Amino acid sequence: MHYSKRTLLLFGAGLLLGLVVVSANLGWLGRVASMWMFAGIALLPVALVADWWSHRPWRKPAAKPRTKSGKHGAASRRTQPRKRR
Repeated sequence: MHYSKRTLLLFGAGLLLGLVVVSANLGWLGRVASMWMFAGIALLPVALVADWWSHRPWRKPAAKPRTKSGKHGAASRRTQPRKRR
């Protein structure tokens, strides 16, 4: 939902700017607000596909290579306990 949030934020910013344009009667800023809202709505399907593609439910997670430096590797390198006399 990374890209979808950004496009919805773009649409919301255009909507708020449109509210400012209407309330302050700034006609020259109306086109900018309209373009932001249009960009948010037009890019939303693209963002949804990009979000869906980034999750890829059919993809298997990559296997991590095993290392010997884990718990078991350190335990096998320990010396034998000292015997009491």
